[in-house]
Amino acid sequence: MKRRTFTLAALSAILVAGGSFLTFRKPGQTAAPLPGAALAQDTGAEPVIRPDFVLGQADAPIELIEYASYTCPHCASFHAQVFPQLKANYIDTGKVKFIHREVYFDKFGLWAGMVAQCAGEMRYYGVSGMIYDTQEEWIGNGDAGAIADNLRKIGAKAGLSKAELDACMNDGAMAQSMVATYQKNAEADDVQATPTLIIDGEKHSNMSYDELAAILDAKLAQ
Repeated sequence: MKRRTFTLAALSAILVAGGSFLTFRKPGQTAAPLPGAALAQDTGAEPVIRPDFVLGQADAPIELIEYASYTCPHCASFHAQVFPQLKANYIDTGKVKFIHREVYFDKFGLWAGMVAQCAGEMRYYGVSGMIYDTQEEWIGNGDAGAIADNLRKIGAKAGLSKAELDACMNDGAMAQSMVATYQKNAEADDVQATPTLIIDGEKHSNMSYDELAAILDAKLAQ
């Protein structure tokens, strides 16, 4: 799935373009900030590059990096149809070290990433899996307020308190560092579409489980 990517400046502009992007209102409620609103604020510091969350054994013979967007239907399909077998047969057995790297095509993908990363390293892959599994539900009709509410519900299911979610999803420095990290990694690996797989440094496009297993088995046999 090829989609244009956002620079930090462009994504910041999108998040501040018009007050309606920053606030939403329900009947009987006062306006509340949407996730990522603080991204527009100048923190005065260089964004910090965030570390990868590793799934599997750190010394596994194969490293597999997946670049994916939470709003990409092909990425949701990969996580439904390919990832469970990949995890059972290669990650859990110590053959593959897996790294999921988030790609932000839009503000909703960034918000979803903030929920996943707020959950912390121990819960990250569980939350990211919930986000992919329920992609159609939390995106719904594309209403920003509803999406924010739906993502907060996912965070709550993962054990995050309302206070933790509020603090996390209005953390401008965190949002900036996530976008900066995405840009740095995606540019280094020349990622133009999602999902993109980097297997021991070699770039591959989306593929079926059988195709992926064939590549992994060939590397393991070397």
